Amino acid sequence: MSDQLWGWSSTLVTLADSPVLAIALTLGAFQTGRWVFHRLGSPIWAPPVLLSAMVLSALLALLAIDFRDYRSGAQWLTVLLGPATVALAVPLYQQMHHIRALWRPILCTLPLAATLAAVYAIVIAGLLGASPQVLASLAPKSVTAPIAIGITAQLGGSVSLMMGGLLITGVVATLFVEVLARSLAVSDERVLGFALGLNGHAIGTARAFDLGPTAGAFASLGMGLTGVFTALILPLAFRLLGAWTGG
Repeated sequence: MSDQLWGWSSTLVTLADSPVLAIALTLGAFQTGRWVFHRLGSPIWAPPVLLSAMVLSALLALLAIDFRDYRSGAQWLTVLLGPATVALAVPLYQQMHHIRALWRPILCTLPLAATLAAVYAIVIAGLLGASPQVLASLAPKSVTAPIAIGITAQLGGSVSLMMGGLLITGVVATLFVEVLARSLAVSDERVLGFALGLNGHAIGTARAFDLGPTAGAFASLGMGLTGVFTALILPLAFRLLGAWTGG
């Protein structure tokens, strides 16, 4: 028995030194999260990414794997976030005729909504006494991960904290958009999709594609434009704020 345990321990140590274990745990947790999601009846309050994160956290704790070691191995998967985001251009192209028809409302809505998404998080955290690093980590919480990682690093925030905020924001925003849409009797896929992508980034966009291709295309548009707008404005706003406060 002790020889078997020693063998398993040696295997884990060997795998931990390579990306294989981190990638296998990530993919396994994701498939488990999807399975649980469908078994629960596809609830909007528990998307697959949230369930997968819970499963992965439990596995890391059970196997006593340091998060820094896991993150180092999972970098191979993180690299794929960029191409996956760029691939959203395909549904955008397919729905371009709808987007052209609504370019004025989109142009008026996006700057205000994207600004509010960052401002309310900073204001609430600031009132609760958060440090500058926490503020910088929470500011890009409504931006898709590949862009948010770059913004957080530029602002001097914590990527790990930002990713946690990103996950919570995506789940809560998706839930609230659907609840408000029902209460306000909003059924236009273009409006729903744009709101989900703008507020819920990739999690909201995934939900939008469940509603239909038009909703998915507008969610992709909202997510992409929010990321670009925030990446341009947020670092400038933080520099001006630092200069104004003398920090």
